[in-house]
Amino acid sequence: MAKKILMIDDDPEFVDATSNLLDAKGYNVVTANNGKDGIEKAKLEQPDLILLDVMMTTQSEGFDVAREMHGDENIKNTPIIMVTGVRKEMNLPFGFEPDEDWLPVKAVLEKPVKPEVLLNNIKEHIG
Repeated sequence: MAKKILMIDDDPEFVDATSNLLDAKGYNVVTANNGKDGIEKAKLEQPDLILLDVMMTTQSEGFDVAREMHGDENIKNTPIIMVTGVRKEMNLPFGFEPDEDWLPVKAVLEKPVKPEVLLNNIKEHIG
């Protein structure tokens, strides 16, 4: 049975390219282009892993979505990998690290992310 990955990202080119990569590696990919739809799809689809962007309808939407999912009994154990360009886009002099309360994700990857880095992170968290 193929592992299911939910991509929550509003960049159609990134979603298309990443979906094609993941499809080619045998993953079943489901997408949502904003946090609200992403949370609904996570509950409905019960993915094995979630790839989550930060900046969608707001500058910090992904951070809020990660915390909301972490608080939901049905999806709180689903690993989340944040894939974002927020640091570069906002010219931040620091990165983000996973944190149980503020940023309850397994990893934070900077866009553009190399395919092998993304695939290795996915394998690390869902086999």
